[in-house]
Amino acid sequence: MRIPSLPIEKRSRAAIVCLLCFFGLPFWTRANPPDAAPVILIQNATILTVSHGTIEHGSILIKDGKIAEVGASIKAPKDAQVIDASGQFVIPGIIDCHSHIAVDGSVNEGSVSVSSMVNIADVLNPDDIDIYRDLAGGVTVANVLHGSANSIGGQTVVIKLRWGLPASKLPFEGAVPGIKFALGENPKRSNFSIPGSTPRYPTTRMGVEETIRTAFAEARDYKKTWDDYDKKVAAGLKNAIPPRRDLRLDPLVEVLEGKRYVHAHCYREDEILMLLRVAKEFGFKVRTLQHVLEGYKVADEIAAAGTGASTFSDWWAYKVEAYDAIPYNAALMTRRGVLVSVNSDDAEEATHLNQEAAKSMKYGGLTHDEALKLVTINPAIQLGIDQRVGSIDVGKDADLVIYNHDPLSAYAVVQQTLIDGRVYFGRKRDIAERDAREKEKKALMEKEKKAEEKKSGDKKPGEGKPGAGKPEDKPKPPQAVSGGAL
Repeated sequence: MRIPSLPIEKRSRAAIVCLLCFFGLPFWTRANPPDAAPVILIQNATILTVSHGTIEHGSILIKDGKIAEVGASIKAPKDAQVIDASGQFVIPGIIDCHSHIAVDGSVNEGSVSVSSMVNIADVLNPDDIDIYRDLAGGVTVANVLHGSANSIGGQTVVIKLRWGLPASKLPFEGAVPGIKFALGENPKRSNFSIPGSTPRYPTTRMGVEETIRTAFAEARDYKKTWDDYDKKVAAGLKNAIPPRRDLRLDPLVEVLEGKRYVHAHCYREDEILMLLRVAKEFGFKVRTLQHVLEGYKVADEIAAAGTGASTFSDWWAYKVEAYDAIPYNAALMTRRGVLVSVNSDDAEEATHLNQEAAKSMKYGGLTHDEALKLVTINPAIQLGIDQRVGSIDVGKDADLVIYNHDPLSAYAVVQQTLIDGRVYFGRKRDIAERDAREKEKKALMEKEKKAEEKKSGDKKPGEGKPGAGKPEDKPKPPQAVSGGAL
């Protein structure tokens, strides 16, 4: 667990992470085990159901990780854990439709223009502290996307923020898989070329469109070869030879068959229309336009295509493509019939998505309920998981957030976050255990420091110094290197 490439201070911090990973997550981060979902009654709360209004002094009964009852007066079953939420507010868990948390290593496979063969689900990192921090902000579900360096990027995965559980327990069971597309500056300028070599295609907006169209033309032909093979097998032809598998085209065939959702990074109105035309040409739908900062200009066309829009609340002018972005975007698209969500695209931004949604009440005049839908039921519909999450209804997963104030208030602070009826974040518990955390951290750092000092003291005089060792071990001068290559 020693990290020799780092100085002692940084090495000690890294050692803490290694120790915690080796011995398991510390006690303050562990959630209840999967087989121990308690019966919970949340009572005396203002319940914002999203789907059927507000219930004052209401209660929510949770059994087996599901919402069993919702109403004004529910009696606590025997042995139920009671959470008194007097003066507090309960909403469905916040859903982030554009996230990059919990990814181990780089989020971009930028070497090729079409990287549909790679999968974010294969590199999920359950120890990413951003999972816990986002839980503290009320997020329970995140759509973890590949980056935007490719016209057609990698496969995506919807996860539940089950902090403390292994990577295999993060994916949202039954959620439709997705794939990331990107338009504009990101794919056309992400060439990663070596000086003197040919830049990666494409380098223009036209080239981005052509790359997507060509990939789907190949996928359509590839699909036909498999369809023809399946017909031969169904007809009883025993000597039929299956086509060669193409891992790059398999996900695109799933898109054509409606089995995989397209989430497309975009900014400009011309490119939005371009992608909608390509999708229509090949018979698939774009599930969500991500960022979509000029969506307000072509909202009617987006609505007519049945495409959702997942946007920022008020980011603009941070690059050329964003110069025409306005904070009214979400509200204007909503008024034109587009299903809109507000996302983070940033781990820190996700910790206050409730306030990001509230901004559309000021910029565009959305109602309180409409604003709350931007981070609950709307992204749930966009991800195809609205039958299980996004509102407080009987039978849905008990993914809930308890706030001390109205969640759209600047004073709202998360008190507890539940997923599948288990408390994964509790503010009081977190605060109470901070001293223990700090004490353990200092002890681990001190132990590592002493181990390093002892190791240094055990070295023989001159050992490890420049020039030490046998003469033949010393590096040869440049002129002695074979072939003169430096």
